[in-house]
Amino acid sequence: MLRFWRATLNSKKGLIFAIRSEQAIREELAALLLAVPLSFWVGVTPARRVELIAVVLLVLIVELLNTAIEKLADRLTTDHDPQIGHVKDMGSAAVGGALALAGGVWLFALAERMGFV
Repeated sequence: MLRFWRATLNSKKGLIFAIRSEQAIREELAALLLAVPLSFWVGVTPARRVELIAVVLLVLIVELLNTAIEKLADRLTTDHDPQIGHVKDMGSAAVGGALALAGGVWLFALAERMGFV
């Protein structure tokens, strides 16, 4: 139980640091806060509402991982390193993929709500 408590505190500290230091995290957190009430209007079933919230949460999670990779890479060297650049680009691509997935799920749910699907 103590290990779980410590892990929870570490997660809280990490999230607070990310919110304070990264604009993208703040934007995606705002999107998550908007997604919760909007999902009740867009989602036609309880399962669809959960999916709508979950994909936005997934974007936030992937952005947190990408930010962690970038922060670690920046600590390794301040010099331009092509390999580190490739790693950062892959993290960015992961965020882009998560955003595309979230956009697709939301567009499908909107089409479902409007009776197109």
